[in-house]
Order: sequence, then C-alpha cells, then structure tokens
Amino acid sequence: MSVATGTTVEKLEVSAHTIPTDEPESDATLEWDSTTIVVVRVHAGNAVGLGYTYTHDAAARLIEDKLAPAVRGLDLERDLSRAWHELGASLRNVGRPGMGFMALSAVDIALWDLKARLLEQPLVDVLGGVRDDAAIYGSGGFTSYSLERLADQLAGWVAQGIPRVKIKVGRSPDDDPARLDAARVAIGEDTELFVDANGAFDRDDAVAWAQRYADEWSASWFEEPVSSADLAGLRHVRESSPIDVAAGEYAYVPADFRNLLEADAVDCLQIDVTRCGGYTGFLHAAALAEQHGLQVSAHCAPQVSAHVCCAVPHFRHLEYFHDHVRVEQILFDGVLEPVSGALRPDRSRPGHGLELKA
Repeated sequence: MSVATGTTVEKLEVSAHTIPTDEPESDATLEWDSTTIVVVRVHAGNAVGLGYTYTHDAAARLIEDKLAPAVRGLDLERDLSRAWHELGASLRNVGRPGMGFMALSAVDIALWDLKARLLEQPLVDVLGGVRDDAAIYGSGGFTSYSLERLADQLAGWVAQGIPRVKIKVGRSPDDDPARLDAARVAIGEDTELFVDANGAFDRDDAVAWAQRYADEWSASWFEEPVSSADLAGLRHVRESSPIDVAAGEYAYVPADFRNLLEADAVDCLQIDVTRCGGYTGFLHAAALAEQHGLQVSAHCAPQVSAHVCCAVPHFRHLEYFHDHVRVEQILFDGVLEPVSGALRPDRSRPGHGLELKA
C-alpha cells in the first residue's frame, strides 16, 4: 500500500500553548511554573498530521518562516528521510542544534503521522513495529515537592501498575536522604527507583552519591549525574558507579549522539523525539546506539514517543513525565493510558491517533 501518486502537503499550521503547572516545580538546576508546547498540523488530501515539541514559543515563528515554506508541496510518496535532511539543511544559518532541531522535530512527527493517516495504517506499523507496547517509568518527584506530595505521586504510579519511578535529586543534597527514604517507603521494595540530578554534581560527588543511592535505596538508574556536556565526566562516573548512568535528552543532531557513544559516556542512551529531529532522528540515534551495543530510553513526550519506541528492538523504557502527561491529556483526544506499566499504541486508529481538541 502506498500514498496516492501526486499527494502533496497543502498547508502547515503551527500554534503555541503555554499551560501552568499544577504547582511550582524544580529540579537540581532549574525552576519553572509552566510548560509550553508548539503544535504543528500538516494537511494533505483529507488527512491532517499532528506533531509537537516542548520549547519556547519562538519555535512557532521559526517553523512558519523557515520550515513551512519547504514543506508545502512536499510529495508524500518520497522518502521522509530525504525531506528530513533537506529541512535540516535549511536551518544551517539559524542553528541546527537546540531550537532549530526542536522545530524540525515537530514537523517531522507531523509528516510521519500524516503519511500513516493517508495510508490508513497505525504509525507503529509504518515505522516498522517490533513490539506491541512500550514499558514506561513514572517521572516527576520534583525537588519543590513536600515529602507528602512526593510520596503521593510515586505511590499513585505504583497503584497504576507502573513498576519503576524516578525522582529529582541534587538541588539540596542534604535533604535528599529524607526524600529518598520517603520515596522508598511509598513505592515498596519491589519497585525500581531511579534518580535524576540534571547535571548538578561534580565528578567526585556524583560517584559518592551513586554509591549511596545504590547501597541505601537500591537505586538502579542515575541520570545526568554531571552535565551532559561533560563527556569525560560522564564516563568517569559510569566507570565508577554501581548503577547505570544515562544521558542524551539534550542531544539534538546526530553528532551529539555519536559524541556520547564514542566517549563511552552512558550505559543507556536517552533520546527525546521532540528534540532529536522527530521520528526520523529518533531512528537514526537508535541505530547508532545499537551499533554500540546499547539500549535506548525515550525522554518525555509519552504520547508521540510510544509508537517509535515500539519500532526499536533495543528499547528499555519510556519516561512518563508528569508535566507532559498533563499537557497531552489537556490538549489532545486519543491519549494512551498505562496498562500493566506500559503504553500500547492503538492499532485501530491511523497515525499516532492524537487529535487536537477544539
């Protein structure tokens, strides 16, 4: 089955939506009280493809000025990977890493969704699905939370059948033991506990804390113990740590992922579909990880991540991030709900199945 000959993109629409958090939030290195999502809709024939990214609303103008003109008239019979490279090249003087590739991500996601809808097939199958569902972990545990709020959130995920959870650490390390105690009590002994320092520590402190996380709270995942820009530091912590070290959420262009992998900086590579260039970029990064014998973990944006996660053989889990879960439930119809600790793409719906609410 193929897209009808001559089917081209007729128009692209973009909008930005800023949604307040349900309470002030922070991690070790940042504070925020709202989340902005930039939504792209591409039209062809009687179908509309939807994509999005989480970034500043300035990305909406970037999409309108640079990417929309290049997408209009795009022949959807073509290989979308070729279009991806052409769109990336158009961002050369704007700056590809960072907001440039976040804008491209939203457009690429929308194009893949549009193509799947025109084919009347679920996106997971168009991407080459190898599994039926994507394991998730509950993510939030912000440093701004009270111990009661922290425990309630984590226990809520466990009650939903999610067997792994993550909390933020490192803003005030002296407070973390009490927070980790509360977390372990809330989730019990059988639930996996992950920690995320968002690059807060220096190398030696990160190694010392990694040992404590493992020994005292049986943590099994240490995300960004040092800055993800410190490749040698990540490698040092990974080689000295009793638990897995992860990074990659701030990797954008393929070279960013290659640098992490060639530095032996991580035990598991994170990929954010809304930052890495969409589905095309995600599959490229995942292929690089496979060449290095590593699994991948998808960072945030669970609703648009689930389908591509099911198309990657060496996939570990998907971050079910509190803020993005809220935003996606507010803005979209067709959201997937966790079942037995996983998201299962709905194969009865074409594309990724999401529709922007009126």
